[in-house]
This record gives sequence, structure tokens and C-alpha cells, in this order.
Amino acid sequence: MSKDRKIVVYQVFTRLFGNTNTTNKPWGTIDENGVGKFNDFTNEALEQIRDLGITHIWYTGVPHHAVINDYTEYGISNDHPDVVKGRAGSPYAVKDYYNVNPDLAVDPKNRLEEFKALIKRTHANGMKVIIDIVPNHVARGYKGLTNPEGVSDFGANDYTTSVYHKNNNFYYIPGSTFKVPEWRNGYVPLGGEQDTLVNSKFIEVPAKWTGNGSRLVQPDYNDWYETVKINYGVNPDGTVDFDILPQEFLEKDVEAHFKFWKDKEVPDSWNKFTDIALYWMDLGVDGFRYDMAEMVPVEFWSYMNSSIKIKNPHAFLLAEVYNPDLYREYIHKGKMDYLYDKVELYDSIKHIMQGYGWTDHIPVVQNGLKDIEHNMLHFLENHDEQRIASPEFAGSAELAMPAMVVSATLSTSPTMLYFGQEVGEAGAEKAGFGSPSRTSIFDYIGVPIFQRWVNDKKFDGGQLTEDERGLRDFYRRLLNFTISSEALMGYYQDIHFYNREHTEWYNYYVLSYVRWSDTQKLIVVSNFHANDIFGFELQVPEEIIQKWALSEGNFPITDILYGSEHVLKVKNGIGKFRVDINPLESFIFEVN
Repeated sequence: MSKDRKIVVYQVFTRLFGNTNTTNKPWGTIDENGVGKFNDFTNEALEQIRDLGITHIWYTGVPHHAVINDYTEYGISNDHPDVVKGRAGSPYAVKDYYNVNPDLAVDPKNRLEEFKALIKRTHANGMKVIIDIVPNHVARGYKGLTNPEGVSDFGANDYTTSVYHKNNNFYYIPGSTFKVPEWRNGYVPLGGEQDTLVNSKFIEVPAKWTGNGSRLVQPDYNDWYETVKINYGVNPDGTVDFDILPQEFLEKDVEAHFKFWKDKEVPDSWNKFTDIALYWMDLGVDGFRYDMAEMVPVEFWSYMNSSIKIKNPHAFLLAEVYNPDLYREYIHKGKMDYLYDKVELYDSIKHIMQGYGWTDHIPVVQNGLKDIEHNMLHFLENHDEQRIASPEFAGSAELAMPAMVVSATLSTSPTMLYFGQEVGEAGAEKAGFGSPSRTSIFDYIGVPIFQRWVNDKKFDGGQLTEDERGLRDFYRRLLNFTISSEALMGYYQDIHFYNREHTEWYNYYVLSYVRWSDTQKLIVVSNFHANDIFGFELQVPEEIIQKWALSEGNFPITDILYGSEHVLKVKNGIGKFRVDINPLESFIFEVN
């Protein structure tokens, strides 16, 4: 990917974005609680998203997944609540990869056309489009209704009398019948309401392995019981029926990877998912977010991603990989552009926001990732994580402000923002499946604070409180700076530990570092403490002063967030200036 501009991704849960219904009944139906539509992303809405400083929109929940709603008049089979999480269904239990969720369309029979129109509107408003591909598993009731000519459904040609076959799409438990989990902890599908759409039991013969790898006929309540695992040519004993990429392919480019696979026979599932990705690219999609990528062999990613990149070298490819030992393998061999930086940066910042972590850990994390820093996408919220403002996380959206400055300016990597984060959404609704603190991805629900910004689809924030407007303005100022700054695509150096050693009153609640390019020099200072003001004389070490070619004397510096002016004094090769920093305040000083 090009490094000439910072990328900012806006993850939006598509069915929640434009829903203005405030009923929020637990387990409520689509008629009771409402649902957003593709058409809610009007030009006015998209302009406001772009003006927040967004370059890419990740429309989450677009591919047709299992839902509890009657679309039989459109030829869509009803889904059984025993294998659907919630009423609106998990976006990661895809039912048909060649179409989109009918809930999201004003006219379900034209649902794909409505999404294609949204792609065009998004592009016309200067942003790229990302959707999910979930390669590890599909819905138990997968049924492609609109497959292109010659495309067979997953499992249509499987040998179901065998646990495994190289070209089977699923793993089987021959001679068995699937059993739904034993529900516990008070959970029953649909909250115990009688389902009127499906009166019979869910039947699957023979039973298939569950999405998370469970080989039980009756998966556990905590298993991904609504999904079945895809077979990529990996035997149950761990041996594989595909060629292994030689180690030197860590250093080879996309063209070499594409050429390697040209004369190789690969399992059927590899071709099925590659065809799916190329299909969506032909419709105008610019990239993909890959769910649980590390559960799928890296060789498959080399195969599919090299095919994608040959077609579109600028495609945006983001993956969920949580094992740091696999990061470089999936970036270099798997040809991923970006991975979630969760277990390194996010987890470190989360602890600081919650009051029991030290900023000392952040430069250590950054140093450990310096060879792949550009590939590690930064975020503070997404659909899997708790909302920062929820009591279960930090209880205050303002606690994210220094964290967001650091997340967005620490490296050249992309930044991701989850819809509603910019106004302090707390995820407090009890929607049905799952518990509060995360905005539900399984049920029809309204998102209260975000709805105040939507303001009856004016998308102008007209109902926000003064504090909520101020928070969104902070995000807007920060993100717009990041996408224009040359220094943020340039060099980084820690000055935190230098100041911990040399500067009085500077402590482990404060973080500082410098970013620069040939044309711009920045000094970033953040205070993570929720109550204390800190005053100190920040020092810029001689090494940085030399790299910046600053002579002895005084240099004006300006905070780009809110405009305060200071003076950097260089004497005896060391730069110094006075900083008085309020609780949760950050400065991004530009040296003039």
C-alpha cells in the first residue's frame, strides 16, 4: 500500500447507522425496533463522515447472513432460531456470499442494486469501500440463491460419508445428526418467544464441524454453534493437501506469489473464496476485512491475496490475527496489508485508560513492531470490543482522548474509528443475545447517542449535548490533521524515557514522542491522567535537534489541535519548552 497519505477507516455497523427507532425492546423484531438501510447513507451523511477525516468506510454486515425475518416471497428460506444468534443474526454467519442482507434494502428484491448504488455514492464522496469476508466459517443454513453461472454452493459436491476430503468444503461427522447446544445461564433463542416462521426442529445430517473447530455433534453453548468450519485442505491430524510456500517467499512480491500458484492444484474452498472476493471487486468494492484470518492457512492467503492484488494493486486488505508470533508470516507470506494491533498497542492503551497501566509500555510496544509498524492498524473500539464509555470499560468517553491522539499519530499505520465512538456511545442497551457494553451486532436495536447525531436523518448532530459535540469536534480536528500530515507518514522517535530521566514532574501518566518528515516536525505530548494537571519543561534531546538541523535559538511552535503557541528554545544542543497539560489533554506541536 502507498504510504503517501494516512488512512482512516470508519467502521459502521450498516443496519444500525440510520435506524432512528428508539423503542429498544429486548429481542425486538425488525418492525418493533427498526433497522437502518443502505439508502440511509445519503450524500449528506457521507459528506459528514468524510468531513470527520475518513478515507475508507468499512460497511460491516453487508453479505447476506442468517436473520430471523420472513423473506420467503423473495425466494429466501427462513433461518432457524436455534442456529441464529439474536434476531437480526450475526454478520459472521454468512448465508449467501453473492448477495447482501435483505434487511438493509428498501426493496429486498433489488437489494444488490441498492448496495451497488451505495458503493457509487461512497466513491463520489471521496471514500473507499470495505466489506467483510469470513473465510473460516459460514452459516449452518448456507444457501446461495444468486450464484453466478457455474458456481456451486459450499458443500454441494462434498463426500459427506467421509470426515475429510481435500476438496470437501466442510468437515463431517458421518452417521450423526446435529444437536443444538444445551442452553444455560438463562439463555434461550429469541428470549423464549415462540418462533412463527419455523415450526420444526433444525435438521443437519450428517453433522458438520462447528466454526471454531468443535468436532462435537452437539457443540457447546459458547462454541460458534451457528456456523460450520470451512475445509482448506487441512487433515484432521494437521497434515495438509496443498503445497507449502518456501520460506524465501517471505521476501517475494505479489507477482512471485501469484506465479507460484499458477501451476498448482489447490483445494476447492480456495477457489470458491477467491471467486467471491473477485466478484465483489468487480462490483466496485475496494477492499476486505478478513474475520479470524489466523484460523485459515497462510498459503491460502498467499493464493487469494495475490489474485486480488494482481487485479487491483491498491486493494485494502485487513485481517484479524491475534497471535504476535504470526504477524510477519501473515503480512509477508499471506500478503496482508494490515493486521489489528490489538494484543500489543490496544491492550496496552486499554489498561492505561482503565487506570492501571503506565505509558512506559507504549514506546516498548512500538519498538518491538518497528519493522511492521505500517502494517498494524490502530483502533480503540470495534464491534468486538467494549465501548470506552461503558461502565464495564472506562465509564467515560473523554478517557479516550489522549489514547486516540496516540493511536492516530504514533505510526504510519491506518487508524480505525467505530461509529458512535466520536460522540461517546456507551453500548448500554440490553438488546437480546449477549450483554451490554458492546453495541449489539446480533439484534435489532437503536444506538441512542449516535441517534442524536443522526437527528432524524439530518446527520447534523442537532440533538447532541454540548459535551458530545465537543468530543466529535476533537475527533474531527485530530483525524483531519492525520490525513494531511507528511510527518505522520515519516519518522518516529521516542522522547518519553529521556524525559522520564531528565525532566522534573514528568511521569508515567504522560507520553511524548516526535514525528517528522523533510517538511514537517511534530512533538506529541499526551496526559492520560483523568484528574491531575502536570507542569514541566519538556526536553527534546540533542539527537533529535541534530536530525532536525535546528540551530541554537528560539523556534515558535503551535499546537495544531487548538492553536496554542509556545517557544522551543535550543541551547547547548538540547531543545526545551514549558508544558502545562490538563487532565486528558494532548498537544501536537508543530515546529514553525
